[in-house]
Amino acid sequence: MTATRVAIAAFNGIRPFHLAVPCAVFGEPAGAEPLFDVRVCAVEPGELRSQIGFTVGTQDGLRELERAQIVVLPSWRDAREPAPAPLLAAIRRAHRRGALIVGLCLGAYVLAETGLLDGRRATTHWRWTELFAQRFPQVQVDPGVLYVDEGDVLTSAGTAAGIDCCLHVLRRQFGAEAASRVARTLVVPPHRQGSQAQYIEQPVLATSSDGPLAKAMDWAARHLASPHTLDSLAAKALMSRRSFTRHFRQRTGTTVGQWLLGQRLALAQRLLETTAQPIERIAERAGFGSALSMRQHFAVAFNTTPSMYRREFRGG
Repeated sequence: MTATRVAIAAFNGIRPFHLAVPCAVFGEPAGAEPLFDVRVCAVEPGELRSQIGFTVGTQDGLRELERAQIVVLPSWRDAREPAPAPLLAAIRRAHRRGALIVGLCLGAYVLAETGLLDGRRATTHWRWTELFAQRFPQVQVDPGVLYVDEGDVLTSAGTAAGIDCCLHVLRRQFGAEAASRVARTLVVPPHRQGSQAQYIEQPVLATSSDGPLAKAMDWAARHLASPHTLDSLAAKALMSRRSFTRHFRQRTGTTVGQWLLGQRLALAQRLLETTAQPIERIAERAGFGSALSMRQHFAVAFNTTPSMYRREFRGG
């Protein structure tokens, strides 16, 4: 299997973490052979200096963007600074050629400048969505999600949401098992729906990771075929409904219903990709109750049917 070529645009003033995210996700082997051929490409000539002072040396430049199947803009140094014209032109040519274009964090600003986001949904770091909306009124910015997949163009929220977006791309290309293997190596969650909130008021709970809330969530995730409600999970965690709701949102940034749906969709995807079980059986195991219900949720979440999803991944 030929590795998919990924070009990551680096520039003067880049934050090390932003550059490291796509390098880590796409550069991590998920099997005997590498899935991706990762190239870091300099936006400007000469040696690049990171935001904290160390230099980044690379032999590849903008021309590599035009040969890659995936082009990643890991961020941009200033939301108010226009991107260089040669970079914008290289991205447009890559897109015309059929490359998948990914803008992480402030990289969404660069993509918006190319015009590729006109009339589409996009997101960026929540601190910069208001300015984004002012600068690019033709783009439908969503400040409350982790990432937005528009098919040939993806954008993500800030910092760690870039990991989720890159894992989503990996999953699209090579399936759930490959994404899960890389996520386990990086010690991050294997799948978070793009619609999950990007800003959580209290991201770190006072309780330990093996506390009653975490145990209730883990139990629910392992028993998705069973019906679950807010009240049943609160009872499992030995909490009141009000306390459970508050701590659950603090931990996940979403509601119990939305979280359960995300878990069920992820399980259904995994079973569709890795088994030959009938759609009806997968719908039961994932807790949808019926194939019709699962088809309806797939249509909303992925704009496809379970059968089409299976053909795309198993065919690939």
